[in-house]
Amino acid sequence: MDILLSPLELRVLGCLIEKESTTPDAYPLSLNALTAACNQKTNRDPVMALNEDTVADTLDALIKKSLATSRGAAGSRVTKFAHRFNHRLLDDLEFSQPELALLCVLFLRGPQTPGELKSRCARIYPFADSAELLATLENLKQRTAGPYVAQLPRAPGHKESRYAHLFAGAVESAPDSDAHSATSTNQGDGDNEAVRIARLEREVSGLRRDLDAMRARFEDFIKQF
Repeated sequence: MDILLSPLELRVLGCLIEKESTTPDAYPLSLNALTAACNQKTNRDPVMALNEDTVADTLDALIKKSLATSRGAAGSRVTKFAHRFNHRLLDDLEFSQPELALLCVLFLRGPQTPGELKSRCARIYPFADSAELLATLENLKQRTAGPYVAQLPRAPGHKESRYAHLFAGAVESAPDSDAHSATSTNQGDGDNEAVRIARLEREVSGLRRDLDAMRARFEDFIKQF
């Protein structure tokens, strides 16, 4: 597979795929709406706090990879954005709706068990039963240009193995979801590199705005003399 995506690219792409199905009347999304979707506190792991500049930069990266596109509605100044994940001009990168639902939820929430995936995919594609879901996961493992997902070793004390997507590179293991949630609760988002970067970028943007405001006030003051 020739596609490797950063955590921020996965979040933005996952949100676009999700909202296409869950809020079709509002899709494609404006930058403001997409930023809000990226920062949702539900159906996201980890929870992020991204600003519009960061989301815009991430969109630019996805557009360059032909995975997203911008659309300007006639008579509107608001640019809106859509994913092209299922239309990229590459062999074997055409996913069925069940496959797209699974990848979307894995992008947004990380490794999960089949039971978790079945419940969380329902808003995008309602799997009839566990057999259909497992067959779809197997298809994603066996795709010619893949594999696109991997089955992780079963954690001690757990009945089900978890599955992870491979769009960020190979995954040999991943922390238990319950333990990860506890760690996130105790330590906040400071342990997540993407969130740390986003926070720093937000702080820099705030400092730039303050500096611009101070410069404007200084120029107004000088004009008085």
